[in-house]
Amino acid sequence: MTRLHHPSGRPSRAGWRTRGAAMLAAALAVLCLDAHEVAHADTTAVAGTARSTAPVRGLDVSGHNPHVDWQATAAKGASFAYVKATEGVTYTSSYFTQQYNGAADAGLIRGAYHFARPDASGGRAQADYFLAHGGKWTRDGKTLPGALDMEANAHGDPCWGLSPGAMTSWIAAFVNEYHARTGRHPAIYTPAGWWANCTGNYRGFGTTAPLWIVNQSGTPTPLPAGWSTYTIWQTAESGAFPGDQDVFNGSLQDLRTFALHDYTPPPPAPNWPLVVQGQAGRQVTTVQYLLNAHGAALTVDSRFGTTTRNAVVSFQNSQGLTPDGMVGPNTWKHLVVTVRQGDSGAAVRAAQDELKAHGAAVTVDGRFGDGTRKAVLAFQKSRKLTPDGVIGASTWMNLVS
Repeated sequence: MTRLHHPSGRPSRAGWRTRGAAMLAAALAVLCLDAHEVAHADTTAVAGTARSTAPVRGLDVSGHNPHVDWQATAAKGASFAYVKATEGVTYTSSYFTQQYNGAADAGLIRGAYHFARPDASGGRAQADYFLAHGGKWTRDGKTLPGALDMEANAHGDPCWGLSPGAMTSWIAAFVNEYHARTGRHPAIYTPAGWWANCTGNYRGFGTTAPLWIVNQSGTPTPLPAGWSTYTIWQTAESGAFPGDQDVFNGSLQDLRTFALHDYTPPPPAPNWPLVVQGQAGRQVTTVQYLLNAHGAALTVDSRFGTTTRNAVVSFQNSQGLTPDGMVGPNTWKHLVVTVRQGDSGAAVRAAQDELKAHGAAVTVDGRFGDGTRKAVLAFQKSRKLTPDGVIGASTWMNLVS
């Protein structure tokens, strides 16, 4: 999406993209690297699948895409679009009306989005401003619920000067106001890394607000805390359509359903996620435990910093893998350790921590006893895996996905 401002007041896509690349090169990201990560030797992953064999594709645009040929975009296969309407309580895109109406005239299902400025005013005030300037939802079958764009401040504190508690309160104020006035919960657009850093992995919106996940690494996962699936996935900043490229998680009929009322998308297909420096959370914990199982001596703190990256590079070198410091499919396949009842150690701790994250009542003690085996069997049955009580590659992939 489009973030920053030119002196004229228009947002600058180039500034945001350049900053993201610089952060990656400097390995400073604790924010949203997962939204800008480019493919390397170890990043190929199977993306989440929708119910339809052909993906339902869309785009999101702003003032940086002033002259969209909507008829041509529809002819290329676009089914939906999100259009930037507002930012804070002072900016309204001068291109919004023509883009919003143009998309509808071409037969696309479209919605409006608001770029959050938590430093400028309260969440409720910004929801009201958004609703007053194009963000309304209408149950007409061609309007998507509004979307709230939550991401890093590229000109200062990435969390806009708010603590995790204050940030979640700000988001709640926006979401609640929008829901009170429209009857729909707005979609939340966010990268998992920023969400972890700036909300403290808050889980409270996952059961109501549709997720618009930002991840340009080839997979929609990891998802932010609280969501078990996603509704829309921003896959790239450019492609066949103008603006950013998006995929809807479902069929075209599901998209029409989403335009009319609440929609529950299918869970992402299991895959080996990409875990990189700057990320934090459950998958990083698992990586650290598994590295320790292979001889590393990491402090398991759930944060992928320089020390963890160095351990990944060392492990990759020992396995003859490309030493890029990122844990993608190839590295995962070498990293996971088959564990079963009677085993103990760091790999068992990794499995127990994953099982616990999936709702099992297990103690993370590093001992694979009867309780852990029962939790594994229950998890395998829930994922339609062979219920053998052994955590091999397939069960590991479903656990970490």
